[in-house]
Amino acid sequence: MRVCTLLPSATEVAFALGLGDAVVAVSHECDFPPEARRRPVVVRGRIDSDKSTSREIDEAVRRHVGRGEGLYSLDLELLQRINPDVILTQGLCDVCAVGYNDVMAAAGTLRPPARVLSLSPNSLGEMLRDIRRVGNATGTAARAETLARSLEERVKQVAESAAKRAVRPRVACLEWLDPLYSAGHWVPEMVELAGGEDVLAVKHKPSERVSLEDVIEAAPEVLVLMPCGFDRERTSKEWEPLKDLPAWQGIPAVAGGRVFAVDGAKYFNRPGPRLVDGLEILAGFIHDAAA
Repeated sequence: MRVCTLLPSATEVAFALGLGDAVVAVSHECDFPPEARRRPVVVRGRIDSDKSTSREIDEAVRRHVGRGEGLYSLDLELLQRINPDVILTQGLCDVCAVGYNDVMAAAGTLRPPARVLSLSPNSLGEMLRDIRRVGNATGTAARAETLARSLEERVKQVAESAAKRAVRPRVACLEWLDPLYSAGHWVPEMVELAGGEDVLAVKHKPSERVSLEDVIEAAPEVLVLMPCGFDRERTSKEWEPLKDLPAWQGIPAVAGGRVFAVDGAKYFNRPGPRLVDGLEILAGFIHDAAA
């Protein structure tokens, strides 16, 4: 079997199921595990996020979307040479990966046409379901079940520990800092399971643009910064020019020193196994605030 994964979370799942040798192509963002970087890249982004500010990235995304242009380019010629049997993609967010319709069109040019499996979870449960779906599609169902059950047990342990605490701190998670976006989909669920109350986003709903006034009014006691695709170092750098602005100082989390910059790309933005690591990280922040 030859597997092409077009998003980082799918690549993580494939390798976790022991399919590393079967993975024949990845996207430019597939960086975990490190071996994934050695696979041919069939998708590249049209925006250089490394050399752009958050504001510039947001504006570029809006321009592309406004013109009906995709944010990613698919190397059809290379994909045809590689000729995978299965393509793992998503239909959740065109800002996050190559568009689903483009993938389906490309898959149809292969001979024989590749099977396309779309992974589009909005919750932790759906992420676990998708692990099982990948297992069923690739002949690794037993491994997928073992992995999913182990992750479910860790989620259960976090939730049971959180349920014993009487206090549920107010929590805000930001998926972008300029402009501000709340972190949606599975993140509010993670906050709830970890023992907090998400005061900016709605569980299992998409991320939304918010204002600084919205954050101030929400009065979070814990503020978690998790810009999509950024590591902890870049997130901290993004926060530096904001943290000393007077408007932020009245927010309880800022005044109380409970602002946490995290590696969103590893633990919060990608709906793969490491979301459970992110849940455990959140639980630590929330537990300290509730103590």
